[in-house]
Amino acid sequence: MRDPAPIVYYITAHGYGHGVRSCDIIRAVRRADPARPIRVVTDLPVDFLRSRLDLPVEAYRPGAFDVGMVQLDSIRVDVAATGRRLDDLMVRRPTLRDQERAFLREVGAGLVVADIPGIPLEAASRERIPTLAVGNFTWDWIYEEFIGRGEGWRRAIEAFRDGYAATDLLLRLPFSEPMASFPRQERIPLVATPGRDRRAELAAAYGIDPAVRWVLLSFTTLDWDAATVAALARDPDHAFLTVLPLGWTGRNFFGIDRHRFPFSDVIASCDVVVSKPGFGILSECVVNDKTLVYAERTEFREYPILEETLRCVLRHVHIPAEALYRGELKPYLAAAEFAPEPRAYLETGGDAIAAQRILAFAGG
Repeated sequence: MRDPAPIVYYITAHGYGHGVRSCDIIRAVRRADPARPIRVVTDLPVDFLRSRLDLPVEAYRPGAFDVGMVQLDSIRVDVAATGRRLDDLMVRRPTLRDQERAFLREVGAGLVVADIPGIPLEAASRERIPTLAVGNFTWDWIYEEFIGRGEGWRRAIEAFRDGYAATDLLLRLPFSEPMASFPRQERIPLVATPGRDRRAELAAAYGIDPAVRWVLLSFTTLDWDAATVAALARDPDHAFLTVLPLGWTGRNFFGIDRHRFPFSDVIASCDVVVSKPGFGILSECVVNDKTLVYAERTEFREYPILEETLRCVLRHVHIPAEALYRGELKPYLAAAEFAPEPRAYLETGGDAIAAQRILAFAGG
């Protein structure tokens, strides 16, 4: 009997949310078909992937096929730098497409899944390999608001649309824009896995006072100076947790190693989350029933959709970005204790549905 053809799963490195949901779906595929080979192509850190997936080391291959939005930090983006990187990507697009065609032939790929770069979808379609996409926004839609800033933006938009239009099916997640570049779509529920409350273990491992309120600062970077950190360190009512490498020195600041405690377990163990709206953190807060204190994002078109949805499905408090940068958290954390309950319920289980569709398209 012939071995099943591998699934090649491409993940943008724009943000960890893409990686988290992709890992959930890959785990669901492996539960349904443990013998199916899977190759993961992304520039996300391998240690992040290996903390969530049980795949052999050779299953991971570096590769970047989009530039996302270049970020100054977790809140602010650099539009000019993004445009320059897009120009470079468009120059390299034919080479990258041909490189992936050769790779897909070499591994005998039976299906390509993308979240949500376009070049691998182009490569697969030219090799007549079935294609699926998973996402809640498209890069052409994100970039449309910058089209008046130069011809390079238009070229990039058209290039992404080419890849998306050739895709056999989009699995469209919640918190989504219309994603009109995909002619064939299926809506699926939220992809997110609840964590385990390990508060006692975390308290013992890091010396965190279990009697105070635990605040998870969910950022990859945040520009706080020493004075801001020192002021927060004097707060007797809160312990501030981060996931390394983000961390500060202070008696009530604790940097958690994700290899000891997965992020989903950290969020399940905290009382409140402070972050910017993104698919990953909103999903984690939904499945772990956490209150979100959120700051607005600048020049990222997805933000209004995410904010509108979170206001329905999460207990929430808005903190102005200026207050966040000044470290003025206390009044907003106080308000979070009395945040109203969600008005709507968001169905979960999208990982299992996505796995079914992926295996159906991959065939034998």
